[in-house]
Amino acid sequence: MITEIVVFDIPEGMTREEVVANYRRSAPSWRANPDLIRKNYLYDAENRRAGGVYLWRNMEGARRARNAAWLERVRRNYRSEPVVQYFETPLVADNAIGETIDEGDQGLST
Repeated sequence: MITEIVVFDIPEGMTREEVVANYRRSAPSWRANPDLIRKNYLYDAENRRAGGVYLWRNMEGARRARNAAWLERVRRNYRSEPVVQYFETPLVADNAIGETIDEGDQGLST
């Protein structure tokens, strides 16, 4: 599994409500992505930053999602360049589902 952290600046004047509305509009397409296990949306009012933490089945799926259309949406919506980081994720302790997700048990690859 791969954890991807994406952050970008929020333009002056954009409210939390506008950021969250953008998130809500994007959620169905992320839910439809078969490579994505989970996405957490991020908002930092003090530093005027937003983004997401994604848990992917593998690096190929993560990289497919970072295409030109995605980059253009971020630039258009937030007038900002995203910063993307990747981490191997061999294990996830998930209290919401009451399980430990282990890449070895799931047939997932990095």
